Amino acid sequence: MEFSISQIAAMLGGKITGDGSEKIGMLAKIQDAKKGHIAFLSNPKYEQFIYTTNASAVIVKKDFQAKKNISCTLILVDDPYSSFTTLLEHYHRLISFQKTGIEQPSFIGDNSITGSGIYRGAFSYIGSNVKIGDNVKIYPLVFIGDNTTIGDNTILHPNVKLYAGTQVGANCVIHAGTVVGSDGFGFAPQEDGTYKTIPQLGNVLIEDNVTIGANTTIDCATLFGDATIIRKGVKMDNLIQIAHNVEIGKNTVIAAQTGISGSTKIGENCVIAGQVGIAGHLVIANKTSVGAQAGIGKSFTEEGQRLFGSPVIDVKAFFRSYAVFKQLPDINYRLRQLEKKIRGATTSTPDTASNGSDT
Repeated sequence: MEFSISQIAAMLGGKITGDGSEKIGMLAKIQDAKKGHIAFLSNPKYEQFIYTTNASAVIVKKDFQAKKNISCTLILVDDPYSSFTTLLEHYHRLISFQKTGIEQPSFIGDNSITGSGIYRGAFSYIGSNVKIGDNVKIYPLVFIGDNTTIGDNTILHPNVKLYAGTQVGANCVIHAGTVVGSDGFGFAPQEDGTYKTIPQLGNVLIEDNVTIGANTTIDCATLFGDATIIRKGVKMDNLIQIAHNVEIGKNTVIAAQTGISGSTKIGENCVIAGQVGIAGHLVIANKTSVGAQAGIGKSFTEEGQRLFGSPVIDVKAFFRSYAVFKQLPDINYRLRQLEKKIRGATTSTPDTASNGSDT
């Protein structure tokens, strides 16, 4: 798939210096690019490569001033990094949505409806009363349960499993191995020491423009009519556990190996780093940032807090505490030396008390 430099410049709203007719078929790093490739220059420490690169075109900041001769065509933009990211998005989208048609064997149940431009990979399964929008891509071995809905332009990668009743919005990407709608962790202890399973009857609602990484699990809500909710624009990494009745606010990002316990509500525009553990029935305010491996056991309702540690505290307080913690071995040593000196001084002090005169 090729585009002219002029077409790419128009897509990015940039201006061209050089030949705009040359064809581009690949995106590459500036130091590795070859003829027919396009690269970008954003970090000044890579400027040396623009004078030696074999790329046909390089995206640069509009005020870029060359110190030597440049053989490639330049596309001048406000923000080269952002523009190159936009180009990657367009390229990825073109690749992702190339596939169409129905591979065999595959199955679709009664009263299910699919839109135009759909792709159904081999061994995919679509249950009954399912509604699937236009241009949806369903890769091999995907399972879609009964009464599920999927919006336009959504991609389900291989081995995604959507339990019955799941609702997925438009422009979503769910990566391989993810399970949506599995039972929440609900067990009632019995007098004899066993556990009785509590049926999980709710569903999962995923709104538009959500990305979910590979091998992530999102549990359904407990009660019929309730939902575990992932709001618009949420971006989730691989290997994340979202428990029943959790709600993730819009545009929140969550890194790998994070676990969120049942009925917790995460606010909008939060940033949660990797391996964070969050207890159940909590509220985390909008714009909260949580550092890696943090453990959250209470609610934080003030917006914009930066949290770190386990148990979690304010990030500034954490690093002040850590500065003391690092000195504890030395402090302990000095304390023991001081104790020895005090004991030594006590035992070596002569008894000056008088018992009376000699007779």
